[in-house]
Order: sequence, then structure tokens, then C-alpha cells
Amino acid sequence: MGILNLTPDSFSGDGLLPLPSGEGLGEGESRALEQAKYFLDNGADILDIGGESTRPGSQPVSEDEELERVIPAIQAIRKKFPKAIISLDTSKARVAEAGFVAGADMLNDVWSLRADGRLASVAAAFRVPVILMHNRSNPASVEVRERLGNAYIGSEYKNLIEDVKRELLASVEIAVNAGVKETRLMLDPGVGFGKTREQNLELINRLDEIRALGYPVLLGASRKSFIGFTLDLPADQRVEGTAATIAVGITRGADIIRVHDVKEMARVAKMTDAIVRGAERTA
Repeated sequence: MGILNLTPDSFSGDGLLPLPSGEGLGEGESRALEQAKYFLDNGADILDIGGESTRPGSQPVSEDEELERVIPAIQAIRKKFPKAIISLDTSKARVAEAGFVAGADMLNDVWSLRADGRLASVAAAFRVPVILMHNRSNPASVEVRERLGNAYIGSEYKNLIEDVKRELLASVEIAVNAGVKETRLMLDPGVGFGKTREQNLELINRLDEIRALGYPVLLGASRKSFIGFTLDLPADQRVEGTAATIAVGITRGADIIRVHDVKEMARVAKMTDAIVRGAERTA
């Protein structure tokens, strides 16, 4: 899964909207098409389009602004690449509904259907796959480190893995009660969201325990601050650290990896798959 940030303030510096809202949206759409082509040419299976940054310390955007950012890009990518799988990264029901009409195929919600009470019903109505991400981040609790960037301060856990599992299953219940079929659900343990560096490392190492719940698992560790804190490197120098998280994550059962550096990480995933899951997976 390749990340297309239709924002001006991505933590990783790859936002496709360099200008203030309302200016240069056509430029963002053009950049999204270019990046989509590059990702598809270099091994991406899914394009994940988002219009609101989850960078620690970022400001929320309105529904209208998010719609202005993502809908033209989804329409353009769907027209240019009709066979591409498009994931919409949003927590807003109105944005999701418009996105599915525009051509998005699946929902990636960092708030796991808890931020907008209508979102689960919208997903059920459009019969799309849904990624549910564990999230205990507090926008008001952000640690700032010069050069390494911002990180959400970790929450209190009685038992990290058991707490994450329980809260993910609670979101599964929300989805199922709204009419989303269980076979359309995927889980994301939420690396970086309300977890310390040590907790993020433990979560990746024990990802098989999340996978044991019986749902496909997405791992989104790309360029995140826990890598920077571990290696003492800024976001644009975390490719090797990201590669390590992906290789270990796949050995622990990750089915989808969400990344910025598609070309490099597709190679890491292919090689790790060949070792762990058999050469036929890489044919």
C-alpha cells in the first residue's frame, strides 16, 4: 500500500499539497497522478489517499476542505488507472461516501469507526473492505524532538497486546453491528498512535498475536518517529529502519504494508515473502 498524502503538512515531508487550502489544488491532483503512476509501476498493490494529516500536532481539517483535497484526486486516478485499488484514508462519513462514489474501493480509518457514528453504516452500504486501526493518541499530548520530529506520548496500558486486541475487537463489533461483513475487515495495531518507542517495538515483534485474532493485518510503520528515536535519524533517512520493521512484520504475519518508499519496500516485502511464505507468493 503506497501512501498518497493530499496534505501540505505530512510528518514525512511527502505531502502533495504545498500551498494553502484553496490554492493549487490542481497541482496537488497532478502530483497525485504522478505519484500513483510511480507507485503502481514500482510494486504497489493499493493506493491509500488521505486528505487530513495524522502528524502529531497537526490541525484537523473541515469536511469541505478534505473533500476538496481527495475527491478530484480519486476521480483522476480512477480514470487514469481503472484497475488500481484505491483506499480512502478518512474518519468522516461524508468524505467516505463521496469518495466511494468517486471510485475508492476501501476504507482506512485511523479512528476505527469511533470518530463519526455514521461511518460504519456508510461502509456497510457501499460493501467496501474496512481497515480498523487501534488508536489511543491524544492530539494534546505530543512530544517534540528537534530534528527527529513529533511523536504522540504513549498512553497507559495494563497489558499492551491484550489491551490492543480488546479494543480492536470492540471496533470489529461496531462494524459488524452496522452491517459490515467480517470477511471485509482488516486490523491495524496502530504503530505510533498513543504508544511509546518501546511499545511500538514490542507491538511489531508480537504482531502474530494480533494476526491470531483471525483477520488480515496491516502494518503501518513507515518512517515513523519510533524509528527515528531508535536510530537517531530524521524522517527522510529512515528507509533502512522502515525495511527492518517490514521484514519482521511480515515474519509475524502482516498481510499489507503501508509505506512511503514503495519501490524499496516492495523489494523488501517480496524477498521476505519468498523466505517466509514460499516462492510462489513472489511469482
